[in-house]
Amino acid sequence: MLFTAKTKLDSSLGWQKKSRRFLPFLLGIIFTLIVSSQSISSAPKNTEILWDTYGIPHIYGNNAQGAFQAFGWAQMQSHGNLLLRLYGQARGRAAEYWGEEYLDSDKWVLTMGVPKSASAWYKAQSPAFRSNIDAFANGINTYAKEHRNLIDDEVEVVLPVTPEDVLSHLQRVLLFTFIVNPGSVADVTQPQSPGASNGWAIAPKRSASGKAMLLANPHLPWGDLFLWYEAQITAPGIDAYGATLVGIPVLAIAFNDNLGWTHTVNTHDGWDAYELKLQNNGYLFDGKVRPFETANFPLKVKQKNGSLQEQIFSVKSSIHGPVITHKDGKAVALRVVGQDSPGVLEQWWDMASSKNFTQFQKALQRLQLPMFTVMYADREGHIMHLFNGLVPVRQKGDFAYWQGIIPGDTSKTLWTTTHPYQDLPKVIDPPSGWLQNANDPPWTTTFPSPIKADNYPSYMAPRGPMYFRAQRSARMLAEDNSISFEEMIAYKHSTQMELAERIIDDLILAAQQQGDELTRRATDVLRAWDRKADANSRGAVLFSFWADDIDFDTVFSTPWDEKSPRTTPDGLADPKSAVKALADAAAKVEKAYGKLDVAWGDVFRLRSGKLDLPANGGDGDKGIFRVVDFAPANDGRFQAVSGDSYVAAVEFSQPVKAKALTSYGNATQPNSPHVGDQLQFFARQQLRPVWRTRQEITAHLEERKVF
Repeated sequence: MLFTAKTKLDSSLGWQKKSRRFLPFLLGIIFTLIVSSQSISSAPKNTEILWDTYGIPHIYGNNAQGAFQAFGWAQMQSHGNLLLRLYGQARGRAAEYWGEEYLDSDKWVLTMGVPKSASAWYKAQSPAFRSNIDAFANGINTYAKEHRNLIDDEVEVVLPVTPEDVLSHLQRVLLFTFIVNPGSVADVTQPQSPGASNGWAIAPKRSASGKAMLLANPHLPWGDLFLWYEAQITAPGIDAYGATLVGIPVLAIAFNDNLGWTHTVNTHDGWDAYELKLQNNGYLFDGKVRPFETANFPLKVKQKNGSLQEQIFSVKSSIHGPVITHKDGKAVALRVVGQDSPGVLEQWWDMASSKNFTQFQKALQRLQLPMFTVMYADREGHIMHLFNGLVPVRQKGDFAYWQGIIPGDTSKTLWTTTHPYQDLPKVIDPPSGWLQNANDPPWTTTFPSPIKADNYPSYMAPRGPMYFRAQRSARMLAEDNSISFEEMIAYKHSTQMELAERIIDDLILAAQQQGDELTRRATDVLRAWDRKADANSRGAVLFSFWADDIDFDTVFSTPWDEKSPRTTPDGLADPKSAVKALADAAAKVEKAYGKLDVAWGDVFRLRSGKLDLPANGGDGDKGIFRVVDFAPANDGRFQAVSGDSYVAAVEFSQPVKAKALTSYGNATQPNSPHVGDQLQFFARQQLRPVWRTRQEITAHLEERKVF
């Protein structure tokens, strides 16, 4: 379930290399025992990392560069093998390091021009922030030099890491995974998102405490470049707590004593595929033939015997961008936003350093972050939803038009600028007192809706639908006029299936009228079911199997309607077919698990190492707010592989009240005690305490590192 590379021990080191893996944890115990004699509750003169008992690094930098260096060190201690593998891929040299299975990854990175562009981004940094990136890379390399024995032999080839590697990884993640990825390019008609999210901002008028609250809840795969890393960073001018993706040197979701924000994947279109008309070894554009630009890359591939086989990889580019397919007399070129926005990291850093809403908006207005909704709340009681992103200014066409292949022979379809900050859909302090986003378009962030789609270009975002998870999200907020911090956490863990609330009564009625004996027994199970996907919910497995076999586009008699966004779709269009699907689902469940009312947690599991726990939560398409995606396991069960990953619940009281969870734990390094150590909280639908003061941290100290 979790990304954990197998450690290869150098036989020349023998037992010494193995035993040294445990030294950091033994030292942590020693430091805890002598904490009273070290005065570590006072402000540090040197940069240091205080590791708490959940493996969260609390970094105290005597300057910004010290904090960045310590953060690089910390990420290596927690995720060193993964980080180096990701950086190797971002270089476009992974096949050279690890073999042919990485060849497609290298070709994608080189086609998108990532290494060259990263060098340009590095030069474009402000001198101060360039020093910060240098320090982060230095922290990675310093850790590797001092703890080479704790790093897998096969990833050491990536060392030393350069500052350009950091920016290559950033580009690969943001631009060429989230905005566009190889799966989306392979089938332009079926755009693929790598993840989803929930985000809430609650104003004082709807908060039981009279203080604004924020819920951060991204849903991403539980491995590879999607892993979240939780940390606190304190340095002159900043004291922020949050999380970032492994390998990124700043917090991407964070809060401080004054404010906080989270991101969700928004309905943002930041790339287009252009079909080129080929002519005379070039392509036609505005009635003239233009030549392609060609770049050649020496691509090395490691063979099974360890030798390297070299090939030349050629990339052609048009005025639109790199050519991604070129066959049968046709070519398609790709155009992606954000490649001229090198200030992403500094913007995130300044967002986390902001003391008030004015400062925060000033950082946002740079629009260096190429996509993602921004959901915001602060101590003064402000809340905001911003449809953030670099949205191309297009001359024609609605959102659906730009999802297809675009004619590339005319400048009329070639966008060259993006919308400024003031053009983007946003709402600040709505009358409702609450904001939500569950990857739905911005028009449904709250009700009554203050953002009207008619006031924006038709290509800005789709007009609908509002899917069931978003409807569930809005329902919980709209139906509670006074939400406490504890209630917000309980709502966050809601496994109620909005789809079931909408359709199950019709299904039961139809099944009673035309079902056979098996169907009638299935109906009894559904009638007794609590309509949740808790571990002990009986009926959820049966309903889920049924829902997986229906077509959401045709099953409802009343389709989704933007005039009734929270009560449609509704009704069964074809009761007879729905009942047959229920009978089929019942037969599958009974054959696989021996009974129709098998508990959800008996079938759906949380697994990591020796842990094997009953799961709760499920598919967001069924309207479950507590999102968990499962993959088939070898024993006929299913195990969690994606979904709720990092969660933070924050109330801007004085002091700030916060709880969090990194579902899979805050480490992937072999033998770390923090691989999977938070899954118990996940299984119990709980968040763990967040320790932010030095007094709290030292009371739960595992290890201390001084630089």
